[in-house]
Amino acid sequence: MPQPAGFYRRAEKALVCDGVRLADIAAAEGTPLYVYSAALLRERYRAIDSAFGEYPHAIHYALKANSTLAIARLVRDLGGAADANSFWEIELARKAGFTPSAIVFTGVGKSADELGCAVSLGLKAINVESAGELARVEALAERTNIVARVAVRVNPDIDSGSHPHISTGLKINKFGVPLDDARELLMTIAGRRALKLVAVHVHVGSQITTLEPLRHAAAIAVRISEEIRSAGVRLEYVDLGGGLGISYDGRDVPSAEEYVAALVGEVRASGLPIVVEPGRAIAGPAAVLVARVIDIKPRDASSDFVVIDAGMTELMRPALYGAFHRIDPVEPSEAAGREYEIVGPVCESSDVVGRDRHLPALEVGDLMAIRDAGAYGSAMASNYNRRPLPAEVLVEDGKWRTIRRRQTLDDMLSLEQ
Repeated sequence: MPQPAGFYRRAEKALVCDGVRLADIAAAEGTPLYVYSAALLRERYRAIDSAFGEYPHAIHYALKANSTLAIARLVRDLGGAADANSFWEIELARKAGFTPSAIVFTGVGKSADELGCAVSLGLKAINVESAGELARVEALAERTNIVARVAVRVNPDIDSGSHPHISTGLKINKFGVPLDDARELLMTIAGRRALKLVAVHVHVGSQITTLEPLRHAAAIAVRISEEIRSAGVRLEYVDLGGGLGISYDGRDVPSAEEYVAALVGEVRASGLPIVVEPGRAIAGPAAVLVARVIDIKPRDASSDFVVIDAGMTELMRPALYGAFHRIDPVEPSEAAGREYEIVGPVCESSDVVGRDRHLPALEVGDLMAIRDAGAYGSAMASNYNRRPLPAEVLVEDGKWRTIRRRQTLDDMLSLEQ
């Protein structure tokens, strides 16, 4: 029988990644440590790709979710394209082998230097966020005698139902051009010789777990696209962003097939190819953060604090917006379970990884696996308290290799005088 892709327990109850014991990797690499499943990354990407069937589409992987070079290269090798949120992500994408024509440049605050470089590279599109940004792109293009390819990000004022910190589609959010203003702005582009409008772009949030906000946003993007086309502008595609959520807590979320069917159902009549920008949906379930228990002390009469050697410096999501991640012992004991509050070592009260978790009895030295940590984990890690960035390994075909070594203090100090 073939083994499942990703993280599961063997008969002896040890947690493994694609057949490799996490305890063996941790013994060699130390903790905290990110472990990625190459097989699950491929499976997640291919599920979205195959769901489109014959419908024309492009998957631009959102590097903001995880821009580790080896992960970006894996997506490129699958035939994916890239979605970059800064010029540095653009440069990372190029180092990973993506051509400029396979990169879209998003982001609410693109500096003059970033825009100048993006215009000169000839990206697939610069997804502009305002009339002012469009004018700056135009001026740069005119100065260098280039026709800049642009899409306009429309803010459709849709509540995606996600956490306020990751909601991007409401009019109170900083992203995009308000719907009514966008119509007027889009109509001006055809007469601007240094600009080529290639698409309308929407992205209404992250960790969206119902289809209606995504379907509604797609319908608005198509409606505006049809208005533009009726004015004689030939659009190349419609960009529907990303945002599809994953199941952090075991509850049902839309499948790749349901997600794609909802988008294609809104777009098919227009015949426009679809661009999507998933990040979390591909990378999120494909990694665990492995940590070691370094202390246990009483919390109250019925529970203990468990201090692990990973916290908000390695995984910011729980401290940033109370995000939930399942946490499992790598090699669970047979002893009776207990309530634990799992906390990190950082000198902040918000450094709590998991509250009120009932787990098998734990001891100092035990290994813990924080699940679904592949997105917005290593990408958001920091050096607060002078903690080094963790190592990262990729498991493939029953073997593992280091894809980012653990940072040292000398690495940090190399930038200082």
